[in-house]
Amino acid sequence: MHTIISPLPNRTRSLGPEPTSPDAFRQPNYECQEHREAMKLTVFVPGVEAVGVDIEGRGADLTITARKAHVVRINWQALHLEAAQRDYRLKLRLGTGFDYAAMDAEIRHGVLTITLPKRSASTSHLRRVA
Repeated sequence: MHTIISPLPNRTRSLGPEPTSPDAFRQPNYECQEHREAMKLTVFVPGVEAVGVDIEGRGADLTITARKAHVVRINWQALHLEAAQRDYRLKLRLGTGFDYAAMDAEIRHGVLTITLPKRSASTSHLRRVA
């Protein structure tokens, strides 16, 4: 039995998805463990080195961007593997009860471990709404 694969429409070829497009990233698997004084967040990002990790805590949100090292060989041709080679982005709304400035992160063998200490009751600022 023969299989006929229709060619893709003629478009300009790029070496990968645009970095600003939503399809440029995929969401990694992660686990959250809440402890008495902190929360431990484990994010699975295989193929990512420490230099490719960017963690940003802003307001109630935590954004983790993990980029793989993309090595392109001279004889490289696209095989529609772009989806499997996308970088990772994880956006979480954790609330304002964490001290993002004091967070600790480490990566080993594609497992990123982030420890977010909780704010103490004296340093947390609560707003009263009438």
